[in-house]
Amino acid sequence: MITDRIKGLVKRLVTGESAAPKRIGRNEHQIDRSHVSRNAIKVCEVLQQKGYQAYIVGGAVRDLIIGLEPKDFDVATNATPEQIQPLFRRARIIGRRFKLVHVVFGREIIETSTFRAPSTGEELTDDHGRILRDNVFGSHEQDAERRDFTINALYYDPVTEEVIDLHRGVQDLKQRVVRMIGEPSVRYREDPVRMLRAVRFAVKLKGKIEPGTEAPIAKLASLINNVPSARLFDEILKLLTCGDAMLCVRQLQAHGLHGGLLPLLDLILEDPEGRAFIELALERTDSRIRGGKTVSPSFLFAALLWPQVRLHWRRLHGAGEHMAPALISAADQVLNAQTESLAINRRHASDMREIWFMQPRFERRVPRAIHRLFEQPRFRAGVEFLQLRAACGEFDSVIAQWWMDLADATDSERAQMLEDLTPETQPGSNKSSRRRRSRRRKPATTGAQT
Repeated sequence: MITDRIKGLVKRLVTGESAAPKRIGRNEHQIDRSHVSRNAIKVCEVLQQKGYQAYIVGGAVRDLIIGLEPKDFDVATNATPEQIQPLFRRARIIGRRFKLVHVVFGREIIETSTFRAPSTGEELTDDHGRILRDNVFGSHEQDAERRDFTINALYYDPVTEEVIDLHRGVQDLKQRVVRMIGEPSVRYREDPVRMLRAVRFAVKLKGKIEPGTEAPIAKLASLINNVPSARLFDEILKLLTCGDAMLCVRQLQAHGLHGGLLPLLDLILEDPEGRAFIELALERTDSRIRGGKTVSPSFLFAALLWPQVRLHWRRLHGAGEHMAPALISAADQVLNAQTESLAINRRHASDMREIWFMQPRFERRVPRAIHRLFEQPRFRAGVEFLQLRAACGEFDSVIAQWWMDLADATDSERAQMLEDLTPETQPGSNKSSRRRRSRRRKPATTGAQT
């Protein structure tokens, strides 16, 4: 570890990473201030008015420069959390590993952090070098050195409209290169999630990982297993919703990083039927992301794990178990195997089960059953999942479209669709019993009235 730090210091001296910051004006960076969150600007203005440094930082600056719309905005400042909190009406201090402040404006949260100092080797770490707790504040220059990649060490001052670049991040951004700040091996050991981030940023930029940054990943990939599963869930969700999910999956496989995230992925992709389903699901996810629509994590993971659920469901049902119990057992088996390494929370798992358990119910179009199904909170998601299955030849496409039409229909249109159902469209119905019930409802004869 000490040797690695010495190498990192020599590298910074040779490459000039610690050179004076470069201030880049609007004419060069071309960030349109109107695309910046008004609330993030306000946080910076309030802090600067009180005499503090304050900048919009990280991914938002990166995305603004390359013309993407940031999902959220973070602010970095030399004010401490205790100095930040009183300046805003709704602000709370959070975090254990590193304290920061959430400044709340309606539904938007501006995460505001104090400049951090780089690792000294004295922080609390686990046996593999991952930092567990680190509340050491630092200067602006130290904060930039502490960030993971050069493209994320960019600071935007919304007041002067300048970008402050301390590690040639704008140059790397233009060349679409993901480059680690410092010695990559040390930085990956400090936080193994950085390996996943390197892959995601390279895919997002349609670029590449710098060779020195990429080299240690294969050797250190197993460190992913030491990261808390809840944090891994958040990171894999970002990977799958970056707009190019299938390429991310392939890159995870190429770097040996997928084992600790989606342990069933190899099994799924080895099966042509499973691969077709996954590729279609991710393609439609990408389409929604690019269209500015939201993606439900529950739906996404339900799709990713469905090929394995379907495989076990068919096996159990083929062995004589009834359809519904077989599906429940299959879902339990797959979720238990997956959640050992990836923390799918209870709410998402519950929604996934609901989507899966609706699937066999779509095979029976009986009005009473349809009314009960329509009342399910995830009915729409279940119908969209059915469309995926139909597109892969797993379900009758005509019937799947009928269900989608029902989901889209008005109340009167829905009533007409149910009225138009005939016994032939209602598998499992008993036409003779329907006739017997009809005869019992006839008026009584004259003799019976006397």
